[in-house]
Amino acid sequence: MKDTDLGVLDAVQLVERYRRGDCSPLEATRAALARIDRFNPEVNAYVHVDHEGAEEAARASARRWGKGEPLSSIDGVPVSLKDLTEVVGMPSRQGSLTTSDAPRERDSPPARQLREAGAILLGKTNTPEFGWKAVTDNRVHGATRNPWDTRLTPGGSSGGAAVAAALNMGVLHQGGDSGGSIRIPAAFTGTFGFKPSFGWVPQWPPSREPTLSHLGPMTRSVRDAAMMLNVIGHYDYRDPYAIRGQPDDWGSDIGQGLKGLRIAYSADLGYARVDKQIAQRVKEAADKLADLGAEIVEVDPGFASPLETFQTLWFTASLDMYLQLSDTQRGQLDPGLVSTALRAESLSAVDMFRALSERARLTQRLEHFNRDYHLLMTPTVAVEPFAVDHEVPPGSGMQDWTEWAPFSYPFNLSQQPAASVPCGVTDKGLPVAFQLAGGKFDDVRVLRACHAFMEAHPPRFPAMPDSTRQA
Repeated sequence: MKDTDLGVLDAVQLVERYRRGDCSPLEATRAALARIDRFNPEVNAYVHVDHEGAEEAARASARRWGKGEPLSSIDGVPVSLKDLTEVVGMPSRQGSLTTSDAPRERDSPPARQLREAGAILLGKTNTPEFGWKAVTDNRVHGATRNPWDTRLTPGGSSGGAAVAAALNMGVLHQGGDSGGSIRIPAAFTGTFGFKPSFGWVPQWPPSREPTLSHLGPMTRSVRDAAMMLNVIGHYDYRDPYAIRGQPDDWGSDIGQGLKGLRIAYSADLGYARVDKQIAQRVKEAADKLADLGAEIVEVDPGFASPLETFQTLWFTASLDMYLQLSDTQRGQLDPGLVSTALRAESLSAVDMFRALSERARLTQRLEHFNRDYHLLMTPTVAVEPFAVDHEVPPGSGMQDWTEWAPFSYPFNLSQQPAASVPCGVTDKGLPVAFQLAGGKFDDVRVLRACHAFMEAHPPRFPAMPDSTRQA
């Protein structure tokens, strides 16, 4: 088997080949590294690649498989981690000039868990500065580009991970999501992204606003995501917000189909403006879910836009970060991040208290809604991928990312599980996706439904970055 063949396999396929002895983790790792070397100059998904460390870990994995003693179901599978995640021996610039290239001396929980499972840590993927916005560019590493059209953004903040998944530069990819940062880039790149229930995938050090932040997988398939969650989805005492009770097998219901599931479908949540082609593709996906056996009910969950609530929390977290920096460091920040932080200066403690109360009411409303419906379906984002180095579609008149991604942050406020599922392309050939959200800790059911759709309607992925399109 050629390395180029290995480079397009998913985790399930790789592990089966390891088990049969058809290939080794070293061959698969070299194939992944070759794809990074080939594609990354065009898309800038990776900001750090550990060739030597990955090959060393792959050799050790190959010895374990040779003895029939793998450490886990993903032993020898190449993985990446977002550059907001600490990994021993790798820098964590977090997209900021205020940080250094010094290698980190501690593993975050996902890095430790993946390493202990025998996964091959390839390197770190790009993010905007401290993950503050929904596109991926920064002053340290530059912009990440969408492989479907390199003139366009892949979204963010886990844009590097999404692009790595789309091009299979590695197989399993860790993202983070505080307002849509897994689901938005998954939608823009045609990959699968899953935000688990809050607290089920531990994180440490904490994010800027830890009660909004969820870590999760970005992959080409739901099975691969479940395999990754079976490793990173375990309690860790270092995370003060960590919650016990994770599934023994996150993929236990995969393959059960959609019969018996009642899915609420909302085209706009009652307040969003959605591109016509996005709306049409998502409606077609709803019809396909019905064809697969789900009961689809078009209904809105009945809440007003929680944007002000989200922004109060998000802006305050940014201001807290800003105030902890020196004057020199403040001058090094992305001006957009500074503007976001300073918008919180006029907020009071009462404003924060009211935002927390509104958050509680939204969560109660959504949890009550899930008593009548197993899942809620919406578009993932409201627009097509747009020009790189812009935070909103040029000429749209929009002010920030929350206007074109109004479907994601409500489920960070409610801390419920939500996924982005690819469901076709626009007339320009750009990816479209729908979102499925469930009640708290109903992650297994969300994964079940996502898998049923993707098995019946497999997505396609770019063979290589497309830099040939003309303006």
